[in-house]
Amino acid sequence: MEFDPKTPQYLTSDKSSFGYVSAHERWPVILTGAIDDLHRTVGNVTDEEKAREGKGIIGDLAKLKYELQHNRQLTPLPDDGEPSIAEYNQELEQRGNPSWLDVPWLFAECYLYRRLSTLFALSKHWKGYDVFSRQKMSTFKSSRPAVLELAARYKELSLEAEKGKGVDGRTVEQAEQADRIIFSEMCEICLWGNATDLSLLTSLTYEDIQKLQGAKARKAAEDNILINDLDSAFDVLQKAQKEKKDEERRVDIVLDNSGFELFVDLILAGYLLSAGLATTVVLHPKLIPWFVSDVTPPDFTDLLNALADAQSFYTAPDETGRKHEPLSEKEQNEVQFLFDHWSQLHQDGKLIIRPHPFWTTAGGYWRLPHVAPELFDDLKQSELVLLKGDLNYRKLTNDAAWDPTTPFTTAIGPLGPKSGVRILAFRTCKADTVVGLKPGEDEKLRETPGGGGSEQRKWAWSGKWAVVSFCDGKA
Repeated sequence: MEFDPKTPQYLTSDKSSFGYVSAHERWPVILTGAIDDLHRTVGNVTDEEKAREGKGIIGDLAKLKYELQHNRQLTPLPDDGEPSIAEYNQELEQRGNPSWLDVPWLFAECYLYRRLSTLFALSKHWKGYDVFSRQKMSTFKSSRPAVLELAARYKELSLEAEKGKGVDGRTVEQAEQADRIIFSEMCEICLWGNATDLSLLTSLTYEDIQKLQGAKARKAAEDNILINDLDSAFDVLQKAQKEKKDEERRVDIVLDNSGFELFVDLILAGYLLSAGLATTVVLHPKLIPWFVSDVTPPDFTDLLNALADAQSFYTAPDETGRKHEPLSEKEQNEVQFLFDHWSQLHQDGKLIIRPHPFWTTAGGYWRLPHVAPELFDDLKQSELVLLKGDLNYRKLTNDAAWDPTTPFTTAIGPLGPKSGVRILAFRTCKADTVVGLKPGEDEKLRETPGGGGSEQRKWAWSGKWAVVSFCDGKA
């Protein structure tokens, strides 16, 4: 807390904030889903000891839900032998042992998922169990049309990139401009891939998910990007490509959601490598199940296994018994190309997975240089660090109630100018905190239908609007 900005954070007791809605409405639904998932799994367990332990964890989940809904105090986390427990408990004490419905939203939400993790980490038979895994893969299956569309586009771009610049009749300048456009396209795919955040969209149908994805949906949403610094990010990558042609040029992606969003993040990573805008891409997942759908290392395996046999994955009946049309030979070939390409990049050491316990700590990223200096120094080696999604944005800005005209470079504090880290934050807005807006823009958006008026910043809760904010900490 000593390294946080003085600007106050949003509270779960603030009825004007989405933190209040989250604590009262979203979290109980998420915990109910976790209970239902584990109940289904325990029902198929034949080992009596394991089944009995699983039922005990279900009871603990129900107790946690009761505490939340009845506004009990947050209790110290039991030591599960994993990192950050002492830090959580110290902060809990420093915050005066608050209750669920009157506590900084960011801290309480992180505490919720960290506490969930302890229930499984302390068990004998359920270590590493992810109550959200089934939901993640079900949503990825529903993303079939967009996955196939992007697999075709990926193959086309990868083959084109291998030809090299200038050999197809274009000048180098024309090729570089084409790269700029494609870079923007790839990044916007990543940006709107966040529309399927499972912690918010807990009841989407197969058809609903398809409407959120694909080229048509992205085109319609272009005008809703309130801040778009993609050109600045492309400029630094292109400059490095020219000036450090024979040197390592690394891009880092601090991941957000698994399933379809992880798929589009890998699309972007593969494109950056194929186009020569990076020589290495480092992917940063979470070490524990986090905020329902955030990427953990096993999610990579699940995704790649699905793509390795896409025909079986996408045509198997879903949980409702609904059957699906088989993939065409062309579609199978395009998905196989993508799978083979990613596998080769990983094998060649160009696509690296690097988790770190810092990403599941309780605080914002203002603390990074002080509590995880080795990670901070490592990120300085990167040409560009992409931070995906709403939670990373909230942590960058400490989930604070900044005036919305506050510059992004100010709101990210120690990761701002002169930090040595170049930041690009992709975020569809699903929380109150927002910075970098023009004077009067917040007020204008509040007056749009459902915008919240003078009482609330509801426009920033829905995921309809987005920001892509850049800070050159190396300048």
